[in-house]
Amino acid sequence: MLTRTPLPFRHPAIWLATWFGAGLLPKAPGTWGSLAALPFAWAISEAGGGGLLAAAVALVSVVGWWAAERYAKASGDGDPGPVVIDEVAGQWLVLTMVPPGLAGYALGFVLFRLFDIVKPWPVSWADRQLKGGLGIMLDDLLAGLYGLAVLALLRLWWPI
Repeated sequence: MLTRTPLPFRHPAIWLATWFGAGLLPKAPGTWGSLAALPFAWAISEAGGGGLLAAAVALVSVVGWWAAERYAKASGDGDPGPVVIDEVAGQWLVLTMVPPGLAGYALGFVLFRLFDIVKPWPVSWADRQLKGGLGIMLDDLLAGLYGLAVLALLRLWWPI
């Protein structure tokens, strides 16, 4: 029998997993999480370009694995809806390729949400087969890779 130990709301895993509460907003928490990721990505890219944003993706992925694992265990849910740090990592991954700007960020947002919702293989495999923090994080990182690949191809013809 699984014993749930709820985390106090002030616990860092709650704040990180829900990306400072964005995942607690009603309806479509993944979309809220992706939207909440955008200003952070913009600031990081302005400070150090795509390389710094890529480093931030790696950092938030590791921290997200921990936070998502803690949240999932505490809630007793394998992939809790309020956990959106995975969306942050995937969204940022797509945006590593574009300079901060409305067109590139809007396209990156749409591409990431599309692949996160549609879940082409291997995104769908990771979503179904992997559990805990790793599974929560990996499917969104894979969706982010799809978005990044499409954005890279589009940039060959459309300078963003």
